[in-house]
Amino acid sequence: MFTKITAANHNLFKVIEDYGIMTFGLFLFAMSWVVFIIPAQITGGGVSGVAAVLYYATKIPVSITYLSINAVLVIIAIKVLGANFGVKTIYSILVITAFFAIFQNLVKQPLVDDMFLSSVLGGGLSGIGLGLVFSRGGSTGGTDIIAMIITKYRNVSPGRVIMLCDVIIIGSVFLVFRSVEKMVYGYVVMWVVSYALDSFLSGANRSAQMFIISKKYEEISEFINKEAIRGVTLLEGSGWYTKQNVKVIMSVVRKKETGAIFRKIKHIDPDAFISMGSVMGVYGQGFDKLKL
Repeated sequence: MFTKITAANHNLFKVIEDYGIMTFGLFLFAMSWVVFIIPAQITGGGVSGVAAVLYYATKIPVSITYLSINAVLVIIAIKVLGANFGVKTIYSILVITAFFAIFQNLVKQPLVDDMFLSSVLGGGLSGIGLGLVFSRGGSTGGTDIIAMIITKYRNVSPGRVIMLCDVIIIGSVFLVFRSVEKMVYGYVVMWVVSYALDSFLSGANRSAQMFIISKKYEEISEFINKEAIRGVTLLEGSGWYTKQNVKVIMSVVRKKETGAIFRKIKHIDPDAFISMGSVMGVYGQGFDKLKL
């Protein structure tokens, strides 16, 4: 009975954590538009970009256009990506709509006068916000839905998919202002968003391969396997200088897990020899799924 209650509390905490992080990411995303992009009269991609262009042309609030378009697109997300994804998408759309409605009229002038700086700051903040949302299985709707669908079946970064989808949307700002400059700055926003998003997601999932040589290999292996919950492969080695046979521990872990492992190894065997290197991609149980 106690185990069931503990498991239920853990699941509840996980849900609260997911939605809390998503909400913060959505706040950053909305602020990137309200504070930097819209006041500078430039645009980015996605439904937010469409809503911004319509706002420049007709003064229809961004929140209304954003909600209307996504109301249709969310149906696609529910059918293709599942009901759970649909719930998070609906939540994200409603939260962003609320943020747009509350904060858009509060910022009339650009926070910075330089359009290039507005593009970089807005794009970077937007990419980080999207990264937080994507890392928790959510979406802000629009081209994000297309990106998540494609990355579900193809090993393609979501940032690149969004970039390709957004080229036409950003180009449409030229029809409103007849300004090549504003259009170019829109593409700067697009590039920065793509770069920030990919950097955030790859950084969160970055992995390391560790080789550990220690006389206390059994205790270290037990810790990595049972407490760090990572696989361990024991290799046979031979020291050329000592001419003695040794056991070599090989394990692949997330970068964020290495700190705890290093501290434990230092406690078990301060004289252990450790080699660690970054790896580009890790696929299999506990890591990314192999997509063909």
